[in-house]
Amino acid sequence: METKTLPVYNTEGKEIDTVKLNSSVFDGTVNEAAIYQAVCAYRANQRFGLAATKTRGEVSGGGRKPWRQKGTGRARVGSIRSPLWRHGGVVFGPHPRDFYYKLPKKIKNLALKSSLNDKMNAKNIIVLDDIGLNSPKTKEMAKIFSNFKIDAHKLLLLLDKMDTNLKLASRNIKSLSVNLAKDTHAYEVMNSQKVLITKKGLDSLTNRLKKND
Repeated sequence: METKTLPVYNTEGKEIDTVKLNSSVFDGTVNEAAIYQAVCAYRANQRFGLAATKTRGEVSGGGRKPWRQKGTGRARVGSIRSPLWRHGGVVFGPHPRDFYYKLPKKIKNLALKSSLNDKMNAKNIIVLDDIGLNSPKTKEMAKIFSNFKIDAHKLLLLLDKMDTNLKLASRNIKSLSVNLAKDTHAYEVMNSQKVLITKKGLDSLTNRLKKND
C-alpha cells in the first residue's frame, strides 16, 4: 500500500516539512455506513429526552362526573379531563426517556478513520508544525488562520495538549472548535469543513487508532 504524505506548515502558512501518514489509518477508504452509525449515535446521545405531556390521569381536576350517565340527551362523559375535551389529557404523548446507546468500539474507530480519510481525500486536512501564542488574544489566533487563507465556516483544531493562551484566544472565534486529537470523534470531524492538526496531535491520534485496531 502506498504511503501518503502531507505537507507540514508553520503558523505563517509556509511549508517547512512533510509528514508520512500511517498506511493502516490513512488508507483512503471511507466506510459511509460506519460514519452514519457513529453520527446517529452521537446525536442520539446528545438528546436530553425531557419532553413530557400529561395523561388524563395526571391533569388536575376532572374528579367528578360532569353529568349523569343517562337521560340528558348528551353523550356519556366520565371526566372533563378526557382527551377529547379542551384542557384534557394527551393520548400517547411524549414522556421523559433516555435515548443513549453505545456503539461497538470497532465501529467507532472505523467511523473515525473513515471521516479522517474523507477529509484527506478532499484535501481538507492541514498539518501544523506547532501552534503557540504568547498571549491569550483572539486577534493573534485569527491571524494564524488568515495566513492560510481558509475559506470555511467550520474549522476544527486538534492538539496534542491544551494550551491556556490558545484556549482563551480561540473561544471568541465562532467558526472554530478546539479539541485534543486523542479525544476527537467522527461527528466532530465530519461536522467541520477543514481540520487543522498539529504534528504531535497527528501522532497521538494515529497511535490511538492503531492501538484500538
